[in-house]
Amino acid sequence: MPGFPTRPAATGLLLALSAVLGAAAPAAPPEWPQWRGPNRDGVAQERGLLTQWPEAGPPLAWKTAGLGGGLSSLSLSGGRIFTLGDSEGGQRVLALSLADGKPLWTANVGPAWDDQYGGPRSTPTVDGDRVYALGTEGDLVCLEAATGKEVWRKNLARDFGGRVMSIWKWTESPLIDGDRLIVTPGAPGAALVALDKTTGKEIWRAAVPPLGELGKDGAGYSSVVVSRGGGVKQYVQLTGRGLFSVRAEDGKFLWGYNKIANEVANISTPIVQGDHVFASTGYQTGSVLLHLSRQGDGVEAREVYFLPAKSLQNHHGGLVLLDGHVYGGHGHNRGYPICVELATGKIVWGGEGVTTGHGGTGSAAVTAADGHLYFRYQNGRVVLIEATPQGYKEKGAFTIPNVSHPSWPHPVVAGGKLYLREQDHLYVYDLRRG
Repeated sequence: MPGFPTRPAATGLLLALSAVLGAAAPAAPPEWPQWRGPNRDGVAQERGLLTQWPEAGPPLAWKTAGLGGGLSSLSLSGGRIFTLGDSEGGQRVLALSLADGKPLWTANVGPAWDDQYGGPRSTPTVDGDRVYALGTEGDLVCLEAATGKEVWRKNLARDFGGRVMSIWKWTESPLIDGDRLIVTPGAPGAALVALDKTTGKEIWRAAVPPLGELGKDGAGYSSVVVSRGGGVKQYVQLTGRGLFSVRAEDGKFLWGYNKIANEVANISTPIVQGDHVFASTGYQTGSVLLHLSRQGDGVEAREVYFLPAKSLQNHHGGLVLLDGHVYGGHGHNRGYPICVELATGKIVWGGEGVTTGHGGTGSAAVTAADGHLYFRYQNGRVVLIEATPQGYKEKGAFTIPNVSHPSWPHPVVAGGKLYLREQDHLYVYDLRRG
């Protein structure tokens, strides 16, 4: 028909327009909206990253300062970075520009905690236009993500009778699940509570019976994860007396496991995989794999295996699960790289016998991305390790500047960059190949 291009020409025109529009469309900002990433598993969905680092490490993209004292990790959402820090006598949520670290706002949470290790440990949780944070004194706040304006607040001790198992106060990172916020006061009648995320109004509180003699009463230093083991949606948490689960719908207690508890600090976030839960603690305790199955209107947790401390104990750096294998640091206040077959508990490689030349000491906080592990050691050494059951393969290492306290904040990998909080400082490295 006159005035219209033939079909091949029209197709070519559409392809050309699509290419132009695609090139012009800005890339969506990376999302790492909570503790251990979008799925709370420490695994970044990144591709095209460096598989070998130069001697000096990956190139520095930018750095900033002014975060205050703190061991909190970072959340990234909506073009902003969120963390917690102590400064000028107060504990605050900070929002920074994702582009360059420029400060956007700060909001008060509660009193600062001037302990020997340096401030808060909790990571803020971002959900849409709100950000949620828990301070060391149990102050739970909901803030506007764009402005920092306070929407509501609770206190886990005052409002729920909460307590922590030992001296290191609250470190949990709140969980947002649908319309609810889940957090752990650690009280006998309110081990977990569910709150309306928009108002802070209580939905339910979960009473948990005694789990056993090991450990101590109160919240631990872990964070809640969601499981659908046995066909029941449930919240799994590691507290002072060990692992337990409550039904997501109403907070009904489902099962508990005491053997994994120690009396000092139960820390690492559990791993959930189908009908299984894997957990590990330090202080000469060990690791466990549980199988969950439906039992009437409840859930039964059966021990598949228990690994003693000499085989695998994770202090506080966390573990990641990739292709049926658990990777992380083994040893109390040690980060010996280790690979364990989840189904059997077999040590595939590593542990105390692994030979490394990276220079990292102390516990290691671990994040995984693009088939590799990012080990961030207590002395500030960061090591790239290939995530493979074929053996230990080190791919590079460098040292974070200005390390003055234990270098514990968990690494974040998002948008082709590696984000490393170091107390008052933030360093951002470019991981992209080419």
